[in-house]
Amino acid sequence: MQMAIDTNLDLVNVAPQAKPPVCRIMDYGKFRYEQQKKEKEARKNQKIVDLKEVWFRANIEEHDYQTKFRNVVKFLNEGDKVKCSVRFRGREITHAKLGQKILERVASEVTDICIVERVPKLEGRSMIMILAPKAH
Repeated sequence: MQMAIDTNLDLVNVAPQAKPPVCRIMDYGKFRYEQQKKEKEARKNQKIVDLKEVWFRANIEEHDYQTKFRNVVKFLNEGDKVKCSVRFRGREITHAKLGQKILERVASEVTDICIVERVPKLEGRSMIMILAPKAH
């Protein structure tokens, strides 16, 4: 304690659980500042994965499908998960197989860049499938 006071620094208990406890003489304010800088740098470098959603229709035309498919590929390449949904309106719900075919087509066309995290499943009036990008 006296050595820390003489050098005008702090006595920091580094490992209180150890037998005997380990202490260190250091500038605690500077140490905390360095720790905060490291944490901030680590937060800056991490990627937050978003869940993007793309809606399809059961009777979608080819050009509309291609446009929405390009968005799915773009989101996956950016590292985001994609929730592909087919919304059924009115009597379209009786033809749920059409929606499943659309979602399976999307999944088969992007197998090289993603994995199917959740297979197509009917929930209420919409069928949902979740795609996640492959780890690089």
